[in-house]
Amino acid sequence: MESTLQGAVKEDARWQTHTVANQPPPLEGVDVFSSNVALVEAVERWGAAWVSERGAELGRFVGGEPQQSWGTLANENRPVLRTHDRYGNRIDEVDFHPAWHQLMKMGVEHELHSLPWVSEEPYPHTARAALYMTAIQAEAGFACPITMTFAILPALRAQPELAAEWEPLITASTYDPRLIAAAEKGSAIAGMAMTEKQGGSDVRANTTVARALNGGGAGAEYELSGHKWFCSAPMSDIFLVLAQAEEGLSCFLLPRILPDGARNAFHIQRLKDKLGNRSNASSEIELHGAWARMVGEPGRGVATIIEMVGHTRLDCVIGAAAGMRSAVVNATHHAAHREAFGRKLIDQPLMKNVLADLCLESEAATALAMRLARAYDEADGDASAGEDSSDAQLFKRVATAVGKYWVCKRAPNHAFEALECLGGNGYVEESGMPRLYREAPLASIWEGSGNVMSLDVLRALTRTPRTLEVFLDEVEQAGGADGRLDARVKELKNQFADPATLETRARRVVEGMALCLQGSLLVRHAPAAVADAFCASRLAGNGGFEYGTLPAGSAFEVIIARGRPSG
Repeated sequence: MESTLQGAVKEDARWQTHTVANQPPPLEGVDVFSSNVALVEAVERWGAAWVSERGAELGRFVGGEPQQSWGTLANENRPVLRTHDRYGNRIDEVDFHPAWHQLMKMGVEHELHSLPWVSEEPYPHTARAALYMTAIQAEAGFACPITMTFAILPALRAQPELAAEWEPLITASTYDPRLIAAAEKGSAIAGMAMTEKQGGSDVRANTTVARALNGGGAGAEYELSGHKWFCSAPMSDIFLVLAQAEEGLSCFLLPRILPDGARNAFHIQRLKDKLGNRSNASSEIELHGAWARMVGEPGRGVATIIEMVGHTRLDCVIGAAAGMRSAVVNATHHAAHREAFGRKLIDQPLMKNVLADLCLESEAATALAMRLARAYDEADGDASAGEDSSDAQLFKRVATAVGKYWVCKRAPNHAFEALECLGGNGYVEESGMPRLYREAPLASIWEGSGNVMSLDVLRALTRTPRTLEVFLDEVEQAGGADGRLDARVKELKNQFADPATLETRARRVVEGMALCLQGSLLVRHAPAAVADAFCASRLAGNGGFEYGTLPAGSAFEVIIARGRPSG
């Protein structure tokens, strides 16, 4: 009997149902930086080629454990709030999985939080944008505290003595998660708390109260009492907080640990159960006479903190472009190895159209994000030279809002379409695509949703009318190179002819500004195949509402080849 069974097994193994076939190999060992052709070209184009070797080193590292395990572990093991210790003492601590701390350590050691403030190399914002776009493809959640630490410094410099105290800690390249005095551990992570439940984006409706302890004024000590509806990364060492002082809404620097080593009256009420961004702790907090110091002039809180907000909006654009890049990598890799109806998916005409369209959107987002980062370099250079309203600063101001609106709006549907390329496999958590999809809406909401950004564009154009001229000058650097772009720019100019309805039409206007800017960048700097497909589908109307609707004559293979990871 035994020999008969053994013979049957050898002769007919059809019952062995677990033989895996027609599945893509694991996407491992990818240099996340060097394989991103559009990013590498942008780094060289905008003067930061010095960071390329460093980017490749980071890209190889990110393609290893960070992508393969840390991001997944940090999301599957969400932060846990501990309000009290076993004896009933209030401690307000958040426990994170070790993978979260590994991601944070990676970000800090690679200076994602500090490079423009410490580097003496040219165009450090451009260089940092490339590293940031590379690193957060491992996991987007840890980017939140990294970004806030990066963004706090320009606002903090409004109070020089506070900047002198905190800048060495904020820019340190060591990460220490312990809740002890920042000076003791030699580094600091920064957060921000503006939003309150009754106001939302209308921060001037905030009700948190600031009481002066020693006469008040810029740099003085205050006690803050109030409830903040959103405070991301509550385990940070310091926070910029908005509160109502006697003179009006003002900005304050609030530490978690007081100068004497005691814990500040900063109480975490709960962690938010969010759609995505699950590895990161977003919280609701209460301040019960928390000690803080005023940053900037009394009553000028929004003007002070807007410097931090502007830099976080920059990272929203870069982060959305990074998400699109991850989506393209996964979709093209799957399609290159999966066979259906007798052919590889990537060889089928309709799938080519979808993949090329996704690659096109990703490249356009990367081009805009990197040009925006370069604008921050240019604006900082002008500021250092004593210019407060240069063309670079005007362009940076309006292009940040335009890019934040458009690139971040495009991310969710891009993630969905890429997920669909994997079919049912993409709907399964193990693929990583659901995490990417859940994350995609965040950048559009964080630091100003669609309406806020559209109105911000109008505000910039109204406050300094020359801003529109500066923006159009940038776009028209491609003038005469493509008739479709020229026609769309002419149409954009006409959009400003009826000021009475401009606010109602603001989203459409900002959309046109974004498309013209992306078109100009691609016409000037991308291969002809990419620029032609973009102008045809996005500017000339020869494309549909969904991805996969590029004109039939598009150079699909060329576009996809630029987007695909090797292997």
